[in-house]
Amino acid sequence: MKYEEARKKARVFQQLTGLTTEEFDKLKGAFEAAYEEDERQRGKPGSAAGRKAVLLTCQDKLFFLLFYLRHYPTQEVLGFLFGISQGQANHWIHRLTPILNKALAAAKELPGRTADEVKERLRKCPERAFIIDGTERPIRRPQDGKRRRKDYSGKKKRHVKKNIVITEKATGKVLGLGMTQPGSKHDKACADAEGYSLPRGSSLVQDTGFQGYAPLGASIEQPTKKPRGRELSPEQKEENRKISSARVGVEHSIGGIKVFHIASTIFRNIKEGFADLVMETVCGLFNFVPVCRRKAKSTLDGFSHRLSPVMT
Repeated sequence: MKYEEARKKARVFQQLTGLTTEEFDKLKGAFEAAYEEDERQRGKPGSAAGRKAVLLTCQDKLFFLLFYLRHYPTQEVLGFLFGISQGQANHWIHRLTPILNKALAAAKELPGRTADEVKERLRKCPERAFIIDGTERPIRRPQDGKRRRKDYSGKKKRHVKKNIVITEKATGKVLGLGMTQPGSKHDKACADAEGYSLPRGSSLVQDTGFQGYAPLGASIEQPTKKPRGRELSPEQKEENRKISSARVGVEHSIGGIKVFHIASTIFRNIKEGFADLVMETVCGLFNFVPVCRRKAKSTLDGFSHRLSPVMT
């Protein structure tokens, strides 16, 4: 499978990578800069004899990695599709993922990871209306009994890893991503561990899984839980519907993140810290893509506006 051939078919290219060719080109510049910096840090490799490299250019490497994140094949299948060995596929996955992460950081598309980073990103949002939720990713059943109990989610009835996400209500952009936590940990406990505080005057929409969670600086919008043995009033039901309608925005964002199947399929990679790195990277990709599309739309709208006097 080659980049040059895939690029000739726009719809196929987008299905393979999750990006349009225009979005790929914009990301490629930042990726090339991050790759060159990584090469400098490693030192210039000496010339060596051997077969010609398959992933020769930066665009080949970026295409390879995006395909992996988008479809998450096994490394044997990935190697077969790209004409390399499983060992080479493994090497390039772990070599290129941090580089893509740095490229997205340079493009300012990664979510905040610490409480201070998240607060700074939220502060820059004009409306200061946000949504918080937890998202789970399935993992293989751990062999160790202690880890099995730790990663088992009773809610999902499977072993998972969990992250807290904070999105901007107006755009759906992921502004904050909590650290990767075991599946048995409750959403509120995960949020408490992050120590978030929001800019003064913020509103935060959350579901009943965050019952009692109230970070500093935020007014909370949360559905009213049905009392045991009683019914909610019509007013409470109507208010719950309004809150649920607003909160669905974070579900759309999570769905957009999971377009990259590595964030939704059973996670197989056992390298320490890689699950967290991958989640941060695909959140950055999710943030990057709408930005490109909004810019393209605004350019097209401006072009149409300039043409309208002539056309009329």
